[in-house]
Amino acid sequence: MSEPTRARAVLSTDDFKLLKEAVRFYLQNHEDAPDSSKYANLYHRLGSAARG
Repeated sequence: MSEPTRARAVLSTDDFKLLKEAVRFYLQNHEDAPDSSKYANLYHRLGSAARG
């Protein structure tokens, strides 16, 4: 039996930083959007992923 291939990361740390910056920009420009709390949560999760 062959060993399963190792999973590769899809996004790099730099990708997370770019996504976090894009979400921050969105939040600043759409503060009153009904789903802004979802974007705020995503922003914080992206920060955690970039550090971890």
